[in-house]
Amino acid sequence: MIIRREDGAGGKYMAEFLKKHIISRFGDHRVGEIALKDMDDSSDFDSYVFTTDSYVVSPPIFRGGSIGSLAICGTSNDLAVMGAKPYIVSLSLIIQEGFKVKDFDRIMKDVEEWVEKVDLKLITGDTKVVSSNVDIIINTSGIGVRNQALENNLAVVREYRNYPYNWIRDCGLREGDVIIVSGNIADHAVAIMLSREFEFDIDVQSDVYPVWLFVKEALEVGGITAMKDPTRGGLANALNEMAEKSGVGIFIEEEKIPIREDVKGFCEVLGLDPLSMANEGKVVMGVVEDLAEDVLKALHRAGQKDAEIIGYATKEFEEVVVETEIGTRKVLPPPVADPIPRVC
Repeated sequence: MIIRREDGAGGKYMAEFLKKHIISRFGDHRVGEIALKDMDDSSDFDSYVFTTDSYVVSPPIFRGGSIGSLAICGTSNDLAVMGAKPYIVSLSLIIQEGFKVKDFDRIMKDVEEWVEKVDLKLITGDTKVVSSNVDIIINTSGIGVRNQALENNLAVVREYRNYPYNWIRDCGLREGDVIIVSGNIADHAVAIMLSREFEFDIDVQSDVYPVWLFVKEALEVGGITAMKDPTRGGLANALNEMAEKSGVGIFIEEEKIPIREDVKGFCEVLGLDPLSMANEGKVVMGVVEDLAEDVLKALHRAGQKDAEIIGYATKEFEEVVVETEIGTRKVLPPPVADPIPRVC
């Protein structure tokens, strides 16, 4: 047997691969409350959370950003959805011999821009130049810190129910929690495809963005019980992970899901499901029902004008169920893998 591309592309096959070959060996390793087997966006120690990620996007410079934007925003987003303020980051580079210096400088400029906007400290890293056909690969590790907005959110949630976690966990949904998505989905994946010279006349840019800049505003309102950033596998994968880990079903209204009409049309023409396509600046969150409208307003005030309530958690069923625009219902399964390789 050999390792397949699907084994690292998000979705069902990747989860199976990780559980069989990695989680089976190291799953019980933990320092704080979050073990490796929990497969959360970050793990914790003391008053911090820690994450690491590698980026292999092709092309490395694309509509609306670059691999440098992805590295900083993506890693800070894995911290932010735990409720942590992004604090420290590392930067490790694998660069193909012959890679253009002007492209490298553009990528480093993007790294610098987002490090400053997120208020991160880049304090360590590594650089290798290789002959392999990789263009450029970036690994970033990040540390996030507890903060007053997180503490406020946890206190508010505990006014409504027992919440045993010290961070916001993707297993924190309970029946009745409202599901909010912070903005239009599938923009990043479509921007990558258009950067690969697809002949479509639509102006779509990647949504790559540090979600902490608006998540902190929602935390200050309080009531958030679960969060994920829907990267590989998209909204479908994020919802299924949250439902399975929380032991609830999720009901979604298709007409409520924010998506640009031109992006929807692009996906229809190519036979792609926008719900399974990667995003790099969005959050899916569960919120206590009584506070959902207040959190939504906070997201709108923070610039996420397309944020929308799309459904709720339920005990009526165990799956993610979508009510279509014509009124029928269908199960939304977890994707087998991200349909577009090297998208992040």
